[in-house]
Amino acid sequence: MKGGTLEVLLVDAEGRPSYYVIIKCGNQEYRSKQSSGEDEKVSWNEKITFKFPLSNWKKLTHLKLRIMDTELFTDAGFVGETMIHLGGIVTEGKHRGFIELKPLPYNVVLEDDTYKGETRIGFRFTANKERQVETREFSAENTIKPRGSICRSIANLWRILWWTFLFCHRTDSKSE
Repeated sequence: MKGGTLEVLLVDAEGRPSYYVIIKCGNQEYRSKQSSGEDEKVSWNEKITFKFPLSNWKKLTHLKLRIMDTELFTDAGFVGETMIHLGGIVTEGKHRGFIELKPLPYNVVLEDDTYKGETRIGFRFTANKERQVETREFSAENTIKPRGSICRSIANLWRILWWTFLFCHRTDSKSE
């Protein structure tokens, strides 16, 4: 495997519609758009793509999402964070070549290590495998002959069974 692509679908969360998310995977970081929504429901519906070579995927253990408030322009704008372990997703994705997890809720951890609310996130991991091209040479002699009908196959089976029965029956009667 040469590497892989992790697509993160940032769906929604609970809270005010002025949030954005800083998503960090390994040494790559991405800032989402500002959320929209109404009635304590934040909505992003944004897909973020991370591409890494195989050597980097072995080192990646988690995805970190920091939810920030746009109304506060200092570090006090921190709302909460979510850490998601990637080991199972990457391992299964490498094994199968592709894995997709529908959006699931993940707890949001506050600064005081308490939980408040959830954010829904989906994943798709695609392994970039090297394609091997196999070439074959065909000649007229190697063409596949059409198969016979099923009736002919059944008739041949009965013929074999009949000859086996007669042969075994003759051997038994000669020995007596």
